[in-house]
Amino acid sequence: MTTITAQPLVTFREKSAGEAPQSVPFSHLSLEVGHLYMEDFALGRKHLDAYFKRVARWVDAARDIGADRHGKSRPRISTCFLIDDYFSQLGTPADLIEMVLAAAGENGLTIDYLARESACAKAGDIDLARLVRDQLVAEPIPGANGSRPPLMDTGWLSNGQNSSVLESPLAMSANRWRPALQNAVNRHSIFVDVELWDDENIWSCAYLAAVWQLLRLGVLRNKDRQVVEPVRMPASLPRDWTELPAVMQVNERATPFTAYRTFSILGSRFVETEVATRVVLGQVPIAEKVMNQVLTRSRAEGIDLPKDILERTEYLFISD
Repeated sequence: MTTITAQPLVTFREKSAGEAPQSVPFSHLSLEVGHLYMEDFALGRKHLDAYFKRVARWVDAARDIGADRHGKSRPRISTCFLIDDYFSQLGTPADLIEMVLAAAGENGLTIDYLARESACAKAGDIDLARLVRDQLVAEPIPGANGSRPPLMDTGWLSNGQNSSVLESPLAMSANRWRPALQNAVNRHSIFVDVELWDDENIWSCAYLAAVWQLLRLGVLRNKDRQVVEPVRMPASLPRDWTELPAVMQVNERATPFTAYRTFSILGSRFVETEVATRVVLGQVPIAEKVMNQVLTRSRAEGIDLPKDILERTEYLFISD
């Protein structure tokens, strides 16, 4: 008789599968008070003063709304400001940053954190734009015939099926036009096709804005590690933008940079950009263990947070 000895079951898994992602601190709200380009700075201090004067009134309203939402007299709200150093550069960091902080302060605004837009492409050794790109899961398009090339080949991401002309199989019949169709249509379609990068591998503003939102929401990880950690703004600013930290803490008493929700006050010229940004965000699946960690933290504070990150991003567009 042959005796068979039972062997213990061996399970193979990735080393990080059971490890908890690095935890990050959270404010209740990340309040973006501006996203300006180098051409805005070229208009000078007077232009910045006028801008911050308009924004300051809405910041007070956003703080009141945050207090009502969380039932707290003093909710944790951090402010941030994004400077475009990716598409162009005008002046040194010292010149522009000092101008921004002075204009904000003299118009009643405290900026807690300053960030570089180029850091949404690459922060230190981490290629953030590619990190997010590799996580994208394009929505399946009902009835698609396979004529649209894959996202990775084109650099384009949509929320549905583009319009097209269908060739008639009959020689004498006219071709038929098919309208665009949104995937999650609500009565009428609003089709959006977003360019994420161009032929020169330059990331689009809309795509970098999506990375920016994910950073502020604290849901990006690289091998379970936090991808960007704010650094105190150096006393002496370098002459080169690339030598600056990705996110700089300006106010030493600021609440955390990352937050359960984001609110962005932007010029009306960003409306189309942010529509495209939301198309991108809707197709970035957040790692389940990261999402669970955030939801557990929020519930411990008595906050019922939506799982959909699009429900946690809000905007106010003001006239330029």
